[in-house]
Amino acid sequence: MFTHSLSSVSQAFALCGIFLATLLIPKILQWRARMIKLNAIPTVGSSGFFSSHLSARKFKTHAREIVQEGYKRYPGQAFKVPLPDRWEIIVSGKKMMEDIKKASDLELSLIGAVAEIMQSEYTLGQPATIDAYHIEVVRTSLTRNLGAKFADLQDEIKAAFADEIHAKETEWMQVPMLYTMMKIVSRSSSRYFVGLPLCRDPDYIKLNIDFTVDAFKGSQILQCYPAILKPLVRQFLTDVPACFKRATKHLEPIIMERLQKEKEYGSSTWPDKPNDLISWLLDEAQGERRKNIVYNIVSRVLVINFAAIHTTSMSLTNTLFHLAVNLHLAQPLREEVESTVAELGWTKAAMGKMWKLDSFLKETQRLTGSSVLSMSRLALKDFTFSNGTVIPAGTIVNVVAHGLHHDNAHYEDPETLNAFRFFDMRGEDENIKHQMVGIDPSFALFGGGRHMCPGRFFAVNELKALVAHVLVTYDIKFENDGKYPEPDWIGANCCPNRSAMVMFRKRSASPPS
Repeated sequence: MFTHSLSSVSQAFALCGIFLATLLIPKILQWRARMIKLNAIPTVGSSGFFSSHLSARKFKTHAREIVQEGYKRYPGQAFKVPLPDRWEIIVSGKKMMEDIKKASDLELSLIGAVAEIMQSEYTLGQPATIDAYHIEVVRTSLTRNLGAKFADLQDEIKAAFADEIHAKETEWMQVPMLYTMMKIVSRSSSRYFVGLPLCRDPDYIKLNIDFTVDAFKGSQILQCYPAILKPLVRQFLTDVPACFKRATKHLEPIIMERLQKEKEYGSSTWPDKPNDLISWLLDEAQGERRKNIVYNIVSRVLVINFAAIHTTSMSLTNTLFHLAVNLHLAQPLREEVESTVAELGWTKAAMGKMWKLDSFLKETQRLTGSSVLSMSRLALKDFTFSNGTVIPAGTIVNVVAHGLHHDNAHYEDPETLNAFRFFDMRGEDENIKHQMVGIDPSFALFGGGRHMCPGRFFAVNELKALVAHVLVTYDIKFENDGKYPEPDWIGANCCPNRSAMVMFRKRSASPPS
């Protein structure tokens, strides 16, 4: 009897061992095959089991230097850097960039990379992650309406600056730049997206700024936890759910009113239908996309606001920092704005004629930028570059942006601001390659290929309108002829100095109407 029991226990252990081996051995072999491919790619920093974690900690504060070291040491090649939870592959050179641009979404996925980096299922909302139809709305309706809705955008820019920077002609006013610009951008973007009066609601303005900050913070927190715990972490350790609740309070009545109008008229077209983001999203959300429609639309409005406020407010702040340091640039830029507006008014067409301003904006982003990396993609399967480099499935690959933008092989005297660098490159033939929204292999701000930022036309036109308004309305400078304030680096991302102040004074000359 006792012998029989031992035999049964032995058999049970043997079966458990076989079962575990069946599960674990393929995983181990898969991990080993992946590591062989990763080990073939040179490392910047340490690659040992323990020492790599020290390098990962260093990347948080010295990413720019680490990536630049790899860019110089392995030109036109791939290298890897350790992060706390993974290896990240970084590439450079025209051929490897072209390989990424040409890769299909089933090979290298932009949405997959965003989902991994931003933890977007938990921070930006599941609907926008699973079915990203809002991207098509940005590419089509939002962009095509720039001309028709530009007057609204310009009106809100004028009103927002007047409310936030009520400077006088007789004295200088000190302005905390980044947060002030975020409020102005939130208002002007929201005027375009959801219109009056919501765009001026103080809680709605603050909500969109809070969400921009909380989504980034939330993604960093979520990356530290396994998938099984992420829903709980999102709920209790991030502020993202509170943002969604606030957004729903503001947007649900508008969405329900639009749906009632559709029901009343039996059509998605009805008299005096607002031409705004909510209408465009509802038009796109047909069939199965109408399920849980309020949360569906709210999450997409937040995502689009997030992208608009984050990129534009940082670009605007950096640009005005450069303008406050380089006072001699104000007059030629101001003259271009005033002469163009005198001819074409405050219109989208006028923005397209402001070549010097376009060049200045592009140059400030080349010199400063918001990240050392660009064109992030997640390899959904093993991907082989044209030079033979193999990126294993499940790995994120990026392109060096900062190194490219500061390479003297592409730019003469790359560490110096040359405000009209791209204006001079355009010449008299109106070469669109060198305008900010153009496709330029030496400029990686908006990515490249099929996934080149779909919102870049709106972002650049809004940015031009914002800076043009500053030029004709204010004089700006740093107190005591201050230098450009050092940006704040968080890993590979660069944020304008949060505490920097700029002096504003109302110009005595009346701005063009």
